[in-house]
Amino acid sequence: MKSPLLTRPKAVAADAPDTGVAAHYGEPAQEGRALEYGSAWIDRSNRGVVRVTGPDRLSWLHSLTSQYLDGLEPGAATEALIMDTKGHFRFHMAVLEDGEAVWLHTEPDAGADLAAFLDSMRFMLRVEVTDLSEDRAVLTLVGPEREEALASVSGRLDDTPVRSADGETDLFLPTAALAPITEALTGAGVRPAGIWAYEAHRIAEHRPRLGLDTDHKAIPHEMGWIGPAVHLEKGCYPGQETVARVHNLGRPPRRLVMLHLDGTADRLPEHGANVELDGRSVGTVGSSGRHHELGPIALALVKRNVPTESQFTVDGIAAAQETIVDPDTGANVEINLRRRPD
Repeated sequence: MKSPLLTRPKAVAADAPDTGVAAHYGEPAQEGRALEYGSAWIDRSNRGVVRVTGPDRLSWLHSLTSQYLDGLEPGAATEALIMDTKGHFRFHMAVLEDGEAVWLHTEPDAGADLAAFLDSMRFMLRVEVTDLSEDRAVLTLVGPEREEALASVSGRLDDTPVRSADGETDLFLPTAALAPITEALTGAGVRPAGIWAYEAHRIAEHRPRLGLDTDHKAIPHEMGWIGPAVHLEKGCYPGQETVARVHNLGRPPRRLVMLHLDGTADRLPEHGANVELDGRSVGTVGSSGRHHELGPIALALVKRNVPTESQFTVDGIAAAQETIVDPDTGANVEINLRRRPD
């Protein structure tokens, strides 16, 4: 889907994986400042949107995902993973229960796949799964003044589920309402911000993104998703064995870090580029962006045993690391090896 907001003055289209929405509206640095100090709206209408209805929806999703969803109260928002039996990721989802349905949004172009997977797992339960990626558009409000921004259009959101979590507010707008609602927000002083500013904000917040910051081997402990997306006090679900084993018995092989990149470089590192320490590869870089205050930053997965004070080279660019996932994460049981008596 190509967003109608790409026709706004100064809008510049984003590259993959965010094709279809704007990278920026002419002033990415000022857009980033609005995310931090005022309020901004971000067009994320390329996100996949899935709605699950039926009386069994919460208990059913509880059994399939990493999050504790059974009994979720109306208006409650969280995030969840769907994994395979080895603890590797299939989907990462933002979750909203509105009292009548569970609303999910996921990565661009993944809505149909998520709906198909969920539909294949219905069996005899009383649930219905609908892919609404073409009919609903995610609009995200960010900034300390986002509640005032939301209030400015609240009378026009009767048919719009609203998800608030992690300092952001997502509106599941009918697609036809995207242009008029953003015009009303802009008229109320809310700044349009492109995906460049939003992604830099996300990186600075230490929030990984599926497919950009993960690979086929990644597991929740490596990504810092224990807590935000993985509940440790719930019953069986695909991938739980891996989560429990790492949490109770050992440490994951890698850990997520944020990289502060040398600002004198005129480029950002290529996605997937090696993170090098003394000439040897110790990891790979994921998302990168230019933050309005921090400068060029990135997320990377590096080997767990790399010292936290190490300086790296990434795609020819010098980089310092900021710890996100502690090297000792998962080490919650002291293992005493028994020796034979002499």
